[in-house]
Amino acid sequence: MDFEPSPKAKDIIKRVKAFMRQHILPVEQQHWEGLLAARKGGEWKEWTIPPLVEELKAKARAEGLWNLFLPDDKLGGGLSTLEYAPVAEETGRSLMAPEIFNCNAPDTGNMEVLWRYGSEEQKERWLKPLLAGEMRSVFCMTEPDVASSDATNMQATAVVEGDTVVLNGKKWWSSGIGDPRAKIAIFMALTPDATKDRHHQHSMVLVPLDAPGVEIKRMVPVFGEYDEPHGHGEVHFTDVRVPLSSIIAGPGKGFEIAQGRLGPGRIHHCMRCIGAAEQTLDLMIARGMKRTAFGKPILNLGGNRERVAEARIAIDQARLLTLHAAWKIDKVGALNAMTEISAIKVVAPNVLQKIVDDAIQIHGGAGVSRDVPLTAFYIQARSLRLADGPDEVHKGLIARIELAKRGYMK
Repeated sequence: MDFEPSPKAKDIIKRVKAFMRQHILPVEQQHWEGLLAARKGGEWKEWTIPPLVEELKAKARAEGLWNLFLPDDKLGGGLSTLEYAPVAEETGRSLMAPEIFNCNAPDTGNMEVLWRYGSEEQKERWLKPLLAGEMRSVFCMTEPDVASSDATNMQATAVVEGDTVVLNGKKWWSSGIGDPRAKIAIFMALTPDATKDRHHQHSMVLVPLDAPGVEIKRMVPVFGEYDEPHGHGEVHFTDVRVPLSSIIAGPGKGFEIAQGRLGPGRIHHCMRCIGAAEQTLDLMIARGMKRTAFGKPILNLGGNRERVAEARIAIDQARLLTLHAAWKIDKVGALNAMTEISAIKVVAPNVLQKIVDDAIQIHGGAGVSRDVPLTAFYIQARSLRLADGPDEVHKGLIARIELAKRGYMK
């Protein structure tokens, strides 16, 4: 088991760091302040994309720092899951960096789905422009009227009628649907089939967002933030008709595709959490050594040095656990690495949340302002403890696997 990056990965990591240092980090605060000044809030139809974003994307693409997540030498970075993991960590230090490198969710997961499972027609129409950064995409799975921690609860339907598929249902937390560049959604829904088991009753369907019957109802704020121009929307599908060829890999393949999508995607999320935690620790130490109270640097008061030590221990533990999960995905596939994938999904966001909370305390009032990115990192951490399955579901899966190893199958 060797986590040492390959020479190719080392070169990409070095270039990503240099690009961020030269082009992204110096302008990031200006970028978010500009968005804040021009904020439209819930008026999502008025959201626009800052020119700076597209300028930086063009620079990143010109330097070959583009689609690094995709393990394809021609279309992406050609890196394995393990090789890409430290790249994701570096981009996690910045809230805008993943988009600049065209490595941001939900596009990465959607592009992987199309790359792995899409037909040639689907790849030509949707994958190519996504890889080129010409459009954005959405993943519609979570529903407002059911407990979505159990995906088999899904009420939305995708019913095959001849050569068409009819879609009905409500979805929310459809991230990215407020982006004016968003053109396509992957809609996961129930396709009833009495001949199949409960994990072959769902399909993933490609739905153009301008299709008749698709109605974006609102953007849902997260801790009061609308995350514009990205957004997290509630969208209703009413008798939406799309060609049968819009189903990815065929009816009933939704859960199979979801497992393939979520394995590498959770590595990306968790490594970005680790990068955010490293950035937070940097900020915590700098603030703690620069500010004084009662004649001492704040870092020397109230057990703060112990908090720094605990942060270092937790970050390194989370990184090693995540690299191990990435290594195992590469070796045996996501389905055979479920314990490791679930473990990191619990650990990494919780580590980030704890470190951010400590950093906010050391920053005082500045910690809850927008002068530093701590509140944004906190939102990221707390939201991820729900997204892609809540902590409790992942812990339950780990426990079930452990019991099964010992002969307890229920």
